[in-house]
Amino acid sequence: MIYEGFLTDVGGIKLGHASDFKGGTGLSVIIPDSGNTAAVEVRGSAPGTRETDLLSPINQVSEVNGIILSGGSAYGLDAASGLMEALEKDGRGFDVGCGIVPIVSQAVLFDMAYKDPKARPDAKMAKLAYENASYDNKDQGIIGAGTGATVGKGLGMDKAMKSGLGQASMKLGKLVVSAMVCVNAFGDIFDYEKGIQIAGPKVDGKIINTMENIGKIAQSFSEVEGKNTTIGLVATNAIFDKTKLTKICQMSHDAYARSINPVHTMFDGDTIFALATNKIAADVNIVGALSAKVMSRAIANAIYKVNEQSSNSYNL
Repeated sequence: MIYEGFLTDVGGIKLGHASDFKGGTGLSVIIPDSGNTAAVEVRGSAPGTRETDLLSPINQVSEVNGIILSGGSAYGLDAASGLMEALEKDGRGFDVGCGIVPIVSQAVLFDMAYKDPKARPDAKMAKLAYENASYDNKDQGIIGAGTGATVGKGLGMDKAMKSGLGQASMKLGKLVVSAMVCVNAFGDIFDYEKGIQIAGPKVDGKIINTMENIGKIAQSFSEVEGKNTTIGLVATNAIFDKTKLTKICQMSHDAYARSINPVHTMFDGDTIFALATNKIAADVNIVGALSAKVMSRAIANAIYKVNEQSSNSYNL
């Protein structure tokens, strides 16, 4: 069962994707309307990011013009230049007096071992995703930054399972909270609400539990080091400054702990952005708790949607 909802359900956010299916990589761009607030929390120890320090509560800028989630490892960070050019052309950016500077934050995942290691998201791909962006995007599975995503890599890539991009949302009165995530974890994936494992290393047609085989997996750590990372975003139509939105990011990481095991390892660059469109008043604790819930659902959807797209989804 795929959980309901999509990132764009909050309103005021465009989402677009570009994919290189042959090369096995891609990216997704999130374009919020003006008046937004953004924050970020990085907990994995192998991150690849851009303009994340800027989102700290003690730093000046609180609004972003775009967020990119992409494959390509550090090479994928090149894509931001394309989105900046497109935004500048449309007159969107931070006014610096002599012109504007589009604020584009980004996080990348490692998908170079999936198909072609030379296939990497670039500026052209970011411009295409920007052109494709819409307020009602509902794409999930093998798309955008989830194109080359895989999970359960403790026993090596030959036993890993295909993953992708997932979305989900919830409504509580006028409050809307949503999430999107690209699941490229070293660890296993669980449907937290059902209490079942839905992905992990696959051996002889059976999904293996990584923690139950940690002794064997410890021998192959060198094969997976720095080659993972789950990157995502939560969004709400509630009103929050960067300080409270950072707390929501932190609470959203609970979803990673509930749905991915092991998580936040030295081999993952796990990152979550948060966006507030600042339309209605809401309690930070409620939004934080709901953000973790929809993120867990989005993680499960990333697996469920890939399985739905292809009966051969377990094979890389």
